[in-house]
Amino acid sequence: MPSTDSLSSPLPYTDTKPVGHADFYFATNATFRFIKQRHGMEGLRRYWQDIGREYYRPVSERWTEKGMAGVVEYWRAFFKAEPGADVEVHESPDELQLEVKTCPLITHLRAHGREIVPEFCQHCYFVSEAIAEPAGLAVRVCGGNGSCTQRFVKRHAAFEPQNLEDIATAS
Repeated sequence: MPSTDSLSSPLPYTDTKPVGHADFYFATNATFRFIKQRHGMEGLRRYWQDIGREYYRPVSERWTEKGMAGVVEYWRAFFKAEPGADVEVHESPDELQLEVKTCPLITHLRAHGREIVPEFCQHCYFVSEAIAEPAGLAVRVCGGNGSCTQRFVKRHAAFEPQNLEDIATAS
């Protein structure tokens, strides 16, 4: 049974540390590389979507329940726990915009001389879109490779699809 803390946290996991450990980024990058090598880009994208739909289901449910306030709450808590993140959260009733000035993951991988999966930054779109869709939201990402803008908006037919060329290749 989940603890009271896990039910009140905007994050789908509990941790006793106030900030995560950046070395986890090495495993994330290696996992993405392995899946891409074994299953190609389509397999990697399916993996990202599965993470968004399955692992982050509690987040999606909160976004459905709380609307844009739940999205804001989640991203503030998320980046507070990410070591080295420099992110501004801009909110309005119909949109949340994350201005990622310093991506902690890309920064950490570079600082340790790791070869970054070139499509790495696409995971922000595919995972977040899979979380957002059941909550009636859409996500668009622009930039990448260390800094980007991510927009979370109410889904509507006139909203242009994500152009993956708008997401920079990581290096």
